[in-house]
Amino acid sequence: MKFFIDTADIDEIREAISMGMCDGVTTNPSLVAKTGKTFKQVIDEVVGLVDGPVSLEVTTTTYDEMMSQARELAGFGDNVVVKLPLTPAGLKACQTCFKEGIATNVTLCFSPSQALLAAKAGATYISPFVGRLDDVSTEGMKLIEDIVTIYDNYDFETQVLVASIRHPQHVVEAALMGAHVSTMPMK
Repeated sequence: MKFFIDTADIDEIREAISMGMCDGVTTNPSLVAKTGKTFKQVIDEVVGLVDGPVSLEVTTTTYDEMMSQARELAGFGDNVVVKLPLTPAGLKACQTCFKEGIATNVTLCFSPSQALLAAKAGATYISPFVGRLDDVSTEGMKLIEDIVTIYDNYDFETQVLVASIRHPQHVVEAALMGAHVSTMPMK
């Protein structure tokens, strides 16, 4: 299983790399804002440091705006993965990115049917949010099991990137179920 660090803190990323625990990074605008640096400064630093995928999130809601941002974000480096919301416009953008060779991380997945749609749209990664499901008394890890089964049944290439991890047991359970990646804060 690959470990992605969910941060924009370059010191945390360096620490994870030094331990061999950073196969990639996921980040978002709020994490970048916490650094006190400009978006470009942070992203240039992270993309240059990390050998693996670096997920960068679009901040718009319409297809045309998402595609404009997706193309701009992809220009930051060959290892950039564009994070798109699991909305109709996001799925349409995912399909276009797939056709243009832009890697995607379709995020905010809360059901197996959503994961199926993302895979059909050509997502590189799907990010089911297990902790947020647990927060509302739904078994988040059951979602991971269902998605892995569906993807295996149809040989989808989309990788399951377990997100919103609340504790180490989520990581262990995800690994046992065959998820490809877990993304988590350094702590």
